[in-house]
Amino acid sequence: MRPDGTSSRSISELAQHRLSRRTALAGGLATAAASFFGTVARPEAAAAAEAGATVGGPGMRRLLGFPAIPPSVADQVVLPPGYQYQLLFPWGHPIVPSGPAFTEDASNSAEEQAQQAGDQHDGMWFFPLKGKRSGLLCVNHECTTEQLLHPDGRANWSPEKTAKSLAAHGVSVIEIEQDRDGQWHLVESKFARRVTMTTPAEITGPAAGHPLLRTSADPDGVRVLGTLNNCASGPTPWDTYLTCEETINKYFYFGQEPPPAGSAEDRYGIGSENPYPWHTTDARFDMRAEPNEYNRFGWVVEIDPFDPSSTPKKRTALGRMEHENAVVVRGSRGEAVVYMGDDTQFDYFYKFVGAESINKARKHGRSPLDDGTLYVARFEEDGTGRWLPLVHGEPGLTEADGFADQAEVLIHTRLAADAVGATPMDRPEWCTVQPGTGAVFFTCTNNTARTESVNAANPRLNNRFGHIMKIDEGGDPSTEKFAWDVFLLAGDQASGATVPADQAFGSPDGLWFDAAGRLWIQTDGTQPMVNGAPQNNQMLAADPDTGDIRRFLVGPPRCEVTGITSTPDGRSLFVNIQHPGDSGTPANPRVSSNWPDFSATGRPRSATIVITREDGGVVGA
Repeated sequence: MRPDGTSSRSISELAQHRLSRRTALAGGLATAAASFFGTVARPEAAAAAEAGATVGGPGMRRLLGFPAIPPSVADQVVLPPGYQYQLLFPWGHPIVPSGPAFTEDASNSAEEQAQQAGDQHDGMWFFPLKGKRSGLLCVNHECTTEQLLHPDGRANWSPEKTAKSLAAHGVSVIEIEQDRDGQWHLVESKFARRVTMTTPAEITGPAAGHPLLRTSADPDGVRVLGTLNNCASGPTPWDTYLTCEETINKYFYFGQEPPPAGSAEDRYGIGSENPYPWHTTDARFDMRAEPNEYNRFGWVVEIDPFDPSSTPKKRTALGRMEHENAVVVRGSRGEAVVYMGDDTQFDYFYKFVGAESINKARKHGRSPLDDGTLYVARFEEDGTGRWLPLVHGEPGLTEADGFADQAEVLIHTRLAADAVGATPMDRPEWCTVQPGTGAVFFTCTNNTARTESVNAANPRLNNRFGHIMKIDEGGDPSTEKFAWDVFLLAGDQASGATVPADQAFGSPDGLWFDAAGRLWIQTDGTQPMVNGAPQNNQMLAADPDTGDIRRFLVGPPRCEVTGITSTPDGRSLFVNIQHPGDSGTPANPRVSSNWPDFSATGRPRSATIVITREDGGVVGA
C-alpha cells in the first residue's frame, strides 16, 4: 500500500481480491447485488404496494415496473411507454407568473435575470405545503454557458455581462401547484425568491471570522455576497435546503503564473482552468486584489425556503471542498449526520457528525450543523473502512503540520484529508441512503487520470466509465467503522462492467433512493456504445436487492441528466436537464440542440421537467 492509498497491484488481482467472491468483473449486476446485500427484510404487501413496489411472490417484490428503453441520440427527452413529461421551469422563466418573460435572443438584462430561473439547473428538492397539492421547489443553478447567456456570448465583456452571469448563478425557490388535470404550474407566491451571487450570506461555524475569510469588503470575515457553482443539494430533517458549492477554481483569477506547487491554492485548482471573465470588471474575483475571497466559497449553504427574508448560512463545520451533495440522517444520539463527496479526481468522501442532538440544538437556538466532527473515509483493501477525524491536534493536523487551528483544518479540508491518509477516489459525487438498511451509496463518476496504480475501492486504470460504491455502517451512522463494497462497475463489457450489456451506461453522477427503495442513477460524461449505437446521457433505475437495472430516460444531446426529487406519493418526479446543446455559439446557438422550445429563433435551455405516468400511478413502479 502506498501512502496515498493506491496500490501497484493489477486490476485482475484486485478484482479477484474484492469482486470475484461475488461476481466476475464481466458478470451481471444481479449476481453481485444479491451476493453482497445478502438477505434483506421485505415489507408486507400493503406497505410495498403503497410505496409503488409490486409483490412478486412469497418474500419477493418487484420494484421496477417499466420496460427499459433503448439508447438515443435524439434531440428530445425519451421515456418508456406510458410516461410523459411536462416542461416546468426552464432557464429564463420568471419565478412568479407576473415576472419578466424570457427573450429568445438572450437579451434579458441582469436585473431581469435576477427575477428568472438561472442557468444550468442541477440539484433540487420538493418541499410539500401541508393540506395542498402544491409545494416549494428549490432548484440549483450551477453555472452559466456564457456563449448562450448573452446575444454575442463572451465578446465585448462588460460590467452588465458580469452582473447577468452573477444573477444566473445560485438558487431559485418557486411555488408550484398541480391542477385537476395533473399539470403543474408556477403560482404567485410569497415564498418565491432568487438567491444569486449578490445575495448576502452569513458565514457560521468554527471558521467564521477567521483571518483567511476576511476581505476588504468584509473585515470581520462573517458576511459574503452570494453562493457559487451550486451543484447538488439535500433537505434537512428540519425542512431547510442545503445547496452545495462545487467547482470554485474557475471563477478566480490568480495571475499569469500558476500558484506555487503544494500551496492551498494549487490544491484547490486555482489557475487550472480558464476563468470566467468576472475579474475584469469586479475586483473581488481577482486574487491579486482579494486573495481570501475564494476561501469564502466551497461550502455547504443552508437556505430556509419557508422564510424568504432569511439569510443563507454557509456552514463551515462541514468543510470546504468541491461539494457535490449533502445527505442528512439522524445519528444514534439524534444528531445530524451528513454524507458528502468532493467531486475531483483523487479526492475524498466525507461525513459530519453533530456534537448534540438535532432537537437539543434547535431548542436552544443553535444550528445542528455548526458544531461537530468532520470525518474523511479510508477504504482498506479487505473491505473494511474507517472514518478519520479531521480535528486540530490529531497526528498530521497540528500547528507544526501547518494547521494553526480547527478553522484552518476546515478551510483547507483537502490538505487535512491528505495529511491523515484518506483514500483518493475516482471523483466521488452524489450520495444517497437506502431506506430501511441505512446503507450509503455514492458515485465515483470517472477518472481517466488514474494511469499508474489502482486500489480495491478504485479498481480500474483509465476509469472512463466510473463506478458506484456502497458503505454499510451496521445501522449506526455515528460509527467510525464501516464495511464497503463496489456496488457496480459502469461501462461496457470490455471495460469489465458489472451491468447487463444492453443497459450499459457510463459516468454515474446523480444518485437517489425513492421511498420504495428504487435507486435512480443519472449520468454526466462518457457513455459506452450499446449494440454499436452511441447514446446521450441518461437516467436508469435499479433494484439493489435483485440487481434489476433498466434505462428509464435519455436526454437531448450534450445534456447532463441531474437533479431528482418527487412528491411524497411518488406520482410526480422532478428531473433537471442541464446544459443541453452547450456547444452552441452566438452565431448558431442551435448547432447541437434546440431543446426544449424548438424555436427557429431560440436557443437550448436547461430546464426542470415533471415526469408522470399516463395512468396516474407511481413513477417507476
